[in-house]
Amino acid sequence: MSMFQLSSLFGSFFKKETSVLGIDIGSSTIKIVQIKKKRGRAVLETYGELALGPYASIEVGRAISLQSDKMIEAVKDILREAKTTTLACGTALPLSSSLITFVTVPPVPDKQLGEVVAIEARKYIPVPLNEVLLDWSIIPKEDVYVTDDDSSKTEKMGNDVLVVAIHNEYLNNYQTIMSGCSLNPSFYEIEIFSAIRAVMDQGLATNMIIDFGARSTKLYIVERGILRTAHIINKGSQDITLALSKALSVSVSEAESMKRLYGLKGGPEYKELTEIITVNLDYIFYEANATLLNYQKKHSKNISKVVLTGGGVLLKGFTDIAKISFQTDVVYADPFSKLETPAFLAEEFAQAGPEFAVAIGAALRRLGEIQ
Repeated sequence: MSMFQLSSLFGSFFKKETSVLGIDIGSSTIKIVQIKKKRGRAVLETYGELALGPYASIEVGRAISLQSDKMIEAVKDILREAKTTTLACGTALPLSSSLITFVTVPPVPDKQLGEVVAIEARKYIPVPLNEVLLDWSIIPKEDVYVTDDDSSKTEKMGNDVLVVAIHNEYLNNYQTIMSGCSLNPSFYEIEIFSAIRAVMDQGLATNMIIDFGARSTKLYIVERGILRTAHIINKGSQDITLALSKALSVSVSEAESMKRLYGLKGGPEYKELTEIITVNLDYIFYEANATLLNYQKKHSKNISKVVLTGGGVLLKGFTDIAKISFQTDVVYADPFSKLETPAFLAEEFAQAGPEFAVAIGAALRRLGEIQ
């Protein structure tokens, strides 16, 4: 467990401000962030991370699906250890719990749009619509010059719509966990949107976010701050650990420790370690590059930057391979830069940033709801 409590640094204001939590329950860890608003700025109060493996009697770093009672126990533990002081929160849901698709709907009056979107969405959702929570958003059209002759054609093109469906079973499970911890979430949102809020700046550039988690790697392409495509690669940092354990005939715990300690920087002495890690990363980067190139070809736009999030990207040497693979600007996510934090901890926050992007994004949305 790792965490840092900042109430002593801001103690004189602590009880006068309204604080909120951002909660990210991942496949191998829980991350929480508590922030408050002060003089128009989001101020960090406390944050923490807790490994879930031990709650199922397995190794740290392993992906696990805990029963609700065990998850409630884990969330309570991290709230207590991080010394959180509020129950108001926003909660991120894993991408795997949802279906995200893009549909084009014909021009219709606004009051009929929801019905038309539901009809189109039914083509892509493999379960009855009464079993899911359906949400959607119109994707703004690009600012282009349209002549009088072309305006009628543009109106007939209809609207591109982002559709998100979450199965009620997942929502009910998360509601049970939040209720069991006496937490008061004002929303549940897919982790994609939390991450985008935390790591993207305003601008017209097209960027790719790579979220390298324990169980899987998620790819998001974001244009003008709007999600344009999402893709899951069913391989994550856990796969590297298990491959090392098998190939080197060591325990999973020892393999995890070696991976974290040396990564791709172990030198000649750890040549086999480097080779095993490289093989697994090559597959992930191949899939990511295919997604990137397909988008660029389809939309005739270049990806200007790749932003790295998730605990897996902290592997030593990860960025070196990423820069070679993508041949574009590659940076670590720095979500703590959107918060007011103690300057003397800047280096620690920069290192922790990729792991806390989703939790910070959820907290920022919750804070924005406070008037």
